[in-house]
Amino acid sequence: MLGAECPKPCKGKWPTPPFDPRFPNQNQTRNCYQNFLDYHRCMKTMNRRGKSTQPCEYYFRVYHSLCPISWVQRWKEQIKDGTFAGKI
Repeated sequence: MLGAECPKPCKGKWPTPPFDPRFPNQNQTRNCYQNFLDYHRCMKTMNRRGKSTQPCEYYFRVYHSLCPISWVQRWKEQIKDGTFAGKI
């Protein structure tokens, strides 16, 4: 889950993420972080239940569209090291 860049082969165009009313202003930092958390929570839940992780792809695409790569790399390292501040 953490090492892969794409949960499935990255094909086609990724549209701009739709408006999310939880993040109404132009600063999309919280939106990026929340979708990163939502993706990892979704993957954890679906894997635990033995279900398809297909619904999690939405969060993956959104956080990859909004988040700087350096942030994502740092967060993945923190998750691996057990020092990530977010609750997954």
